[in-house]
Amino acid sequence: MLTILDDINFRVGAGTSVAILGASGSGKTTLLGLLAGLDTPTHGEVIIDGRNLNDFDEDGRAQIRAELVGFVFQNFQLLYGLTALENVMLPLELAQAPHARKSAEELLDRVGLGERIQHYPNQLSGGEQQRCAIARAFATRPRCLFADEPTGNLDSETGKRIIDLLFELNIEQGTTLIMATHDVQLSQLCKQMIHLDSGRLVEHATGNNHD
Repeated sequence: MLTILDDINFRVGAGTSVAILGASGSGKTTLLGLLAGLDTPTHGEVIIDGRNLNDFDEDGRAQIRAELVGFVFQNFQLLYGLTALENVMLPLELAQAPHARKSAEELLDRVGLGERIQHYPNQLSGGEQQRCAIARAFATRPRCLFADEPTGNLDSETGKRIIDLLFELNIEQGTTLIMATHDVQLSQLCKQMIHLDSGRLVEHATGNNHD
């Protein structure tokens, strides 16, 4: 049997920021998927906001994600048949939130896409798609936001803007921010750093606050 993660044990406080570091293949993306309830562990427990994900079936975990979790995927996972506005409105509409369009427009304006709301993903640059994905992830004001290599496909200037935006929203909304990254500079902006090596936690350190 292939073991992807082994002997991982840590706690994350509400409203903090965490970087999960490690080389490609170290298990960073798998760990994010487990923490968000997208995958289920063979052994062990994942507890979010006092709820043990093992106690829920897929529908139950999906409901918890809808209530508590935002996720920014490395490949964005925008719906290409929807405009930027419709992509951000979707989670709000699924949550039956009032004023979904107005909230989505305000978020897209905040991430610098106010003039691009009617564009489809294939009409947006990589950085613009990433910003749209961040707006979508923050739309429902999640308690916890997971981001998989948020700067991995971006040039350094665009990557810096994305990181600044993530931390701004983290602070303003009190969202717990957990990022998988190989970017050491980015990790040092987080309050906690978790280092993985071949699926094992080799260091759990305290980083710096982001100013």
